[in-house]
Amino acid sequence: MRGVETRIQEIRRRIFREVARMAYHTEWPVDKRIEELPYKIIPGEVGNFRNDVFLERAIVGERLRLAMGLPCRSAAEHAPLSDNIEAADKAETYYTPPLINVIKFACNACAEKKVFVTDGCQGCLAHPCVEVCPKDAVTLDRTYGRSHIDQDKCIKCGRCAQACPYHAIIIQERPCAAACGVDAIGSDANGKADIDYDKCVSCGQCLVSCPFGAISDKSQIFQVIRAIQSGERVYAAVAPAFVGQFGPKVTPGKLRAAMKQLGFADVFEVAIGADLCATQEAIDFVQEVPEKLPFMGTSCCPAWSVMAKKQFPEYADCISMALTPMVLTARLIKSRYENGKVVFIGPCAAKKLEAMRRSVRSNVDFVLTFEEMAGIFEAKHLDIENLPEDPDGVNDASSDGRNFAVAGGVAKAVVDVIHKRFPDREIQVVNAEGLRECRKMMQMAKTGKYNGYLLEGMACPGGCVAGAGTMQPIKKSQTAVNQYAAKANHRTSSETEHVKELDKLVD
Repeated sequence: MRGVETRIQEIRRRIFREVARMAYHTEWPVDKRIEELPYKIIPGEVGNFRNDVFLERAIVGERLRLAMGLPCRSAAEHAPLSDNIEAADKAETYYTPPLINVIKFACNACAEKKVFVTDGCQGCLAHPCVEVCPKDAVTLDRTYGRSHIDQDKCIKCGRCAQACPYHAIIIQERPCAAACGVDAIGSDANGKADIDYDKCVSCGQCLVSCPFGAISDKSQIFQVIRAIQSGERVYAAVAPAFVGQFGPKVTPGKLRAAMKQLGFADVFEVAIGADLCATQEAIDFVQEVPEKLPFMGTSCCPAWSVMAKKQFPEYADCISMALTPMVLTARLIKSRYENGKVVFIGPCAAKKLEAMRRSVRSNVDFVLTFEEMAGIFEAKHLDIENLPEDPDGVNDASSDGRNFAVAGGVAKAVVDVIHKRFPDREIQVVNAEGLRECRKMMQMAKTGKYNGYLLEGMACPGGCVAGAGTMQPIKKSQTAVNQYAAKANHRTSSETEHVKELDKLVD
């Protein structure tokens, strides 16, 4: 639903804006303010989104807690909304699992999967739906003049829907489960959506697919603002997918100016780290495939790499060990500003958990999505489009590095480095978008079909521009990224100045 402004987007932005305002207004007692906010966001006596105004406020309350980085509560808990609120006021607070949460009393308890006949059925003479059903679950009800499906017999294979000449049979699947590429979403005892966290890789596709807004992730909006207010030197590392996310007229220079007005010490493009990552993966690929490894998978998408290692543990070593662009950019920043704090700002929910890893915590202090960042801009009433350009900044990134945000861009960057450094080396590539397709790719690799290949996996269909924290239509974002990438001073990742520092950063 990215790019479509629905009521869900409206309420999410309101939540982020209010949490940011609460962080900025240090004179407000946080425990008292959070108790008041549901009444401010949902005023009056009649619900705006659901029929029950009290239910709406309860859901808003849980969203507020999650946006403060606090745990989601069950409907059975009677503690005040501000319970344990002091934990949010600690700048060193990291995301604690689970990151992705189902607010149970917001869930519609949708059926997991159902095949049923609509009013479009004509009760035709051919009735192919009856003929193709392997379980005799479909019968022609002459009384009502249309087909009927016995749900007890139906195995949800969908053959009847495919055979119907009127397309009168539909397969309805719970949207969050349909979006989950690792089949981590089932139902609890009450029919509500339930996440299996042993399977979940925190890609966030479920939260942007739920039409009831019942799934939400945690945020560090509050902690980032308080870190800046405390006098910390906080540096923003902005992911390549940022182009166009804050409006078509918001140039990189205007965005940098806005970030500095908020108190950020400086702004770095993570495309710099993408160049370093592509160079490191190119070197590793040439050295290891096929002599040591049958194939190599890219490392930059944490949801894809975690899925591949979880579901194909015997091939875990085949997923590149190269540091991700986020980590490499953070290390570059901290090599220059030893006491600085780094905030990664990007499209990805899974990056929040990547930053929690012990090996990454010392590099990346906070993670925000573009949507959360927009809430901070709104809280400060910044008119970014009309700000003067800030020409300064570290922008020596290549076209390939900037195109990491688009599906196919990572593999292209690695291949281009290989061709530049090892012109005689031929390389074959396969890429997959969406975790279901990534699983199929790994299954084929397991059979030996992709021996000698570079595998690019992207958890979000379309690439990082389709991440859970983005706000623009995917195709529009892809075009914006491509156009910005074309303006880079270098084409290939290994041509940039920062590549000289790679050995120092990966030690």
